Amino acid sequence: MSAKIYTRSGDAGETGLHRGPRVGKDCLRIEVCGALDELNAVVGLIRATGVPQVAEVILDEIQRRLFEMGTEIATPEAERHGCRFITPDHVKAVEAEIDRLEEQLPPLNHFILPGGTPAAALTHFARTVCRRAERRLVALVREALDLGTPLSPTLLAFINRLGDLFFVLGRWLNQNAGRPETIWLPPSKPATESKNENKEADCP
Repeated sequence: MSAKIYTRSGDAGETGLHRGPRVGKDCLRIEVCGALDELNAVVGLIRATGVPQVAEVILDEIQRRLFEMGTEIATPEAERHGCRFITPDHVKAVEAEIDRLEEQLPPLNHFILPGGTPAAALTHFARTVCRRAERRLVALVREALDLGTPLSPTLLAFINRLGDLFFVLGRWLNQNAGRPETIWLPPSKPATESKNENKEADCP
């Protein structure tokens, strides 16, 4: 008989770190792991829409790296325990994907609104979840340094590039589907405001 999914060990609001102590479920390290798990689930939603093979390969790789990243962050003293998985080569690989996709896209001269096809809209959503995970990771890096258990600086570089990749991939998915992007332009100024600005500019 297989073990039950519930253990009741977290009923008091604590959970165990990998190769580490039990901590509160609201601690920063768990917060970051939860954000990465949420991001991984969003990537799964993107794949479930039936994306082109090019995107499928990219997203599969992202999901695997996110799982490894979560394991590394959930392991205090990850290097000592052989759990430092994200390397500079992974950062370079993400950059290469960004460059490859951008070569196929028109230059971006304006802000764009998230949306388009379901896959592209979800990819933009993934970008926002990724940026939130990045913000929490920044806080964790500082905290871990103060506690004497520093995290690899490569983690921050990787998740920063990953946010860029989601943005470019969202654009690429729309273009591949023949869906035009929705450009955002700043609102035009009222005519009276423009006249006042001109008068002020003429004053010595």
